[in-house]
Amino acid sequence: MIERSLRPASVTHRFSRNRRSPSQARRAFRDWAAAQKLGPATVEAGELLLGELASNAVLAATGPGRRIEVRFALGDDTLRIEVSDAGDGTPIIRSPQPLDEHGRGMVLVDALADDWGVTSRPGPGKTVWGALKVNGPDPLTSC
Repeated sequence: MIERSLRPASVTHRFSRNRRSPSQARRAFRDWAAAQKLGPATVEAGELLLGELASNAVLAATGPGRRIEVRFALGDDTLRIEVSDAGDGTPIIRSPQPLDEHGRGMVLVDALADDWGVTSRPGPGKTVWGALKVNGPDPLTSC
């Protein structure tokens, strides 16, 4: 059994849509994960997953001044990372060629996450989420 902190098991942050947002989201995740006493492999996998989802959200959001929202939630054995944006598109897993500069993000999300999906949200946009088992195999070595 993993001893958890008394800090909130879920937290939501909002970031401006800019190129610094993914790193700011990862920093917020690391702080929250430390308070939750998550193991290093889970934290590293969570950071990678969040980085890809947040980067996609920055690219997908439309209109000036839009924000992205990230949420981290810890259940009994699952870490769920959600990223919401105002974009209409749905992420898909692509098959990038070796010299392609883009198109690998959802490939990585699919490889890291035990489950992932897209849900609608109030207003414009969507929420893309990924889930990692906390007490399962190391997500970085099982890819």
